[in-house]
This record gives sequence, C-alpha cells and structure tokens, in this order.
Amino acid sequence: MEIIEAGGLAGRMDEVVAALARGALVALPTETVYGLAADATNGLAVAAIFAAKGRPRFNPLICHVDGLGMAARHGAFGSRAQLLAERFWPGPLTLVVPKRAGSNVHPLATAGLGTIALRAPLGPAREVIAAFGRPLAAPSANRSGRITATSAAHVVEQLGEAVAIVINGGPCRIGLESTVVALDGARPRLLRPGGLPADEIEAALGERLERAEANAAIAAPGMLKSHYAPDAQVRLEARSVTPGEALLAFGPALPAGAAGAVAVRNLSQAGDLAEAAANLFTLLAELDRSGAAVIAVMPIPRHGLGEAINDRLARAAAPRPPSPERARD
Repeated sequence: MEIIEAGGLAGRMDEVVAALARGALVALPTETVYGLAADATNGLAVAAIFAAKGRPRFNPLICHVDGLGMAARHGAFGSRAQLLAERFWPGPLTLVVPKRAGSNVHPLATAGLGTIALRAPLGPAREVIAAFGRPLAAPSANRSGRITATSAAHVVEQLGEAVAIVINGGPCRIGLESTVVALDGARPRLLRPGGLPADEIEAALGERLERAEANAAIAAPGMLKSHYAPDAQVRLEARSVTPGEALLAFGPALPAGAAGAVAVRNLSQAGDLAEAAANLFTLLAELDRSGAAVIAVMPIPRHGLGEAINDRLARAAAPRPPSPERARD
C-alpha cells in the first residue's frame, strides 16, 4: 500500500491514474467520506471493490464523475436531474437516473439495474476522476456494514493491503455519505438521506421528495436495513445509561447514569447537527473499541442533517445475522 498526501497529488497523479488503469483500488478523500475507487468500466476492478468490502452483489455502487458532462454520457438527465446537478454539483448529492444504452459502465457497478447512481464529488477525488477520464465506482472505503471511513487511518485499519494507494486528505469535512435521490420515475424519491439536507433539495425542485419505504427493494447504495454496524449493540433514544454501557451523547446535558458509562463521546456539545454528522462514524468507532457490549445513543433531532444521522443510527442498530468474524469474537 502506498500513501500519497493530497498536497503532493499533482506530482504523483500519473501513478494514481496508472493504478486505476490496471484495475487496482485507490482510496480517495471526498467532502463526505473516503471512497474505495476503481474503474467503473472494468468488471474485474469493480469485482475487486466487492471482494475488498465483502459487499453484497445486489447493492449497487455510486459512479463518481468530474461533472455533468461526464455524467450525461452515462445517465439520462431530465430537467429535474439537470437542475439538481447544476445547483448542487460538485457536492454531497447522488442522482439515480436511467442508464444510457451506450454507457460502458460495467453492469456489476449498477447491480444489473436499468438505472445508474452518479455523483460529482469535491476535493482530490474530482481531480483524480478528471485525470483518469472515466467514471470511478467508489463506495465508502470500509468493510461492508461496518463503520464508514472518514480518515485515511480508518481506510488502512479496515482494508489494509487490499488498497494499492490511499490518498490522505485528512478528515472529511462532512463525514456523512451523500444524499441519494432517484429521478427515474414520475416523482423524485429520497432513497438515502445524507450530507445534503432533503429540505434544500425540495426547495430547489419546488416539490416534496417521496421517501423510500423501509422494506423497499435495493435501488441505491446505503439501503440495506442493517448497515454501518459496530460490533457492539446500539441502543437508540437512550435517556439513561446502564452501568457497563458506552454513551454516544448529543448536546450539553448528559442523561442519568452517564458517570457510570464505560466511555462517553459527544457528537456535538453545542447541539450542532453538522458537527454531529462529521463526528458520527469516528466516535462510533471509538466507542466500539471501548469494550462495551452496548452503545447507548441519546436522542438526535430529526430535522435537517438529523434525518441522515438518525437513518445511519437506525441501520447500525438493526438486527443482523452473526458473521463468521463476529462469531469468533
């Protein structure tokens, strides 16, 4: 594994492009989370993403582009999609649109669906995509179902030598995956809340986003019910702490029993949802390493970015079948 500092990326861009061209995996920092990137047109490279993550084959990947021009060569952009791309790209918004018949994005990246998920990220990732000249399939750079990587250290810890190059851009500014909106039907649908609040999208469109049902078929990344899961159990809406639990707090006032917690981390002592989103996965990982069997999570407001934070916490808390790795713990 090679670690390249983002500040020196320009001088080593040829090395990064060559790695992607030969089908290797490159971890890229974006404004949301770190992405595990591969050439979206290369089936073997896309398969390597699934292998490294242990990701279910039916869960499609986001294809990252450098802008609307590249995106429109692979997806059919109607008036709504074009409006949102022009308003929010580059940024933390993924648009699911019909896949163009002439697109050479590999079917494995779209899980065989007739739609494609596209996003133009900010930061070094966009520079790499522009230099490479093709879309990069890039889910979050973590083992599937585990806590999302928001730093280069998280990537190295979870994926190790499965990654050829890690570009170290420091902590991600937003720290929460992109919002995913489907525009392949009569009404726009929110498939996954994320780093761009849904109300900003609704204001731009002038209409409300339909919400995907909890048991909806997998149509976009991040829709698995059990996802983002630490080894510890997660207990939501905690208004008190039982001895032996760890506490994920929010705001200045801690609940009863907090003094007896194994460990305490506060998403935002000021009660700021943007700060909470940026800290979410890092602090969950820290509490998971505390040795507590249960992480108690204080209530989080559900407006703005709180919708996405609560979505991630609900998936972390969802019942999940034991994996072989967990069975050995």
